[in-house]
Amino acid sequence: MSVQRARIADAIAEVPGIHFSELVRRLDLAPGQVQYHVTRLRRRDDVLEERLYGRTHYYPPSFDEWERGAVALLRRETARDVVTYLLAEGPAGPAAVAEDLDLARSTVEWHVGRLAERGLVEKRRDERNRVTLVPARPADTVRLLAAVEPSLPDRLVDRFARLVDSLLAD
Repeated sequence: MSVQRARIADAIAEVPGIHFSELVRRLDLAPGQVQYHVTRLRRRDDVLEERLYGRTHYYPPSFDEWERGAVALLRRETARDVVTYLLAEGPAGPAAVAEDLDLARSTVEWHVGRLAERGLVEKRRDERNRVTLVPARPADTVRLLAAVEPSLPDRLVDRFARLVDSLLAD
């Protein structure tokens, strides 16, 4: 394996779920160079690529489908906040999560929809059809949370979305 390919594979192992532009910034390489080497790594199954929610993420081959989806979502600050809230506070309704995190209810619903789709959160309904959000795989989620920190660009996008939501809610 070439030196550059090894650097790229190491960066992906260090930051699972990293997306292409972050990989380029982190390694200070030309985008075409990264693209070439990632393609070679993918052909050899040394790296997995997955397109989720508008971004292409890269993972070490040891990550299964659930972990790949979970990491992609946990890299988003708002989704991460919702999950950590549920892990810390226990089951809660979407309105309580939105209020306690100071988020628009629509923002919480959007993220919860994706979290439920990927099996991180379950929506349970009671006899009156009220929804309660429950962490689906708490031990696995905590393990992944320890390995994932949203990048600065991810946090900026999430904060901009929160700002727009708060302006539209008023």
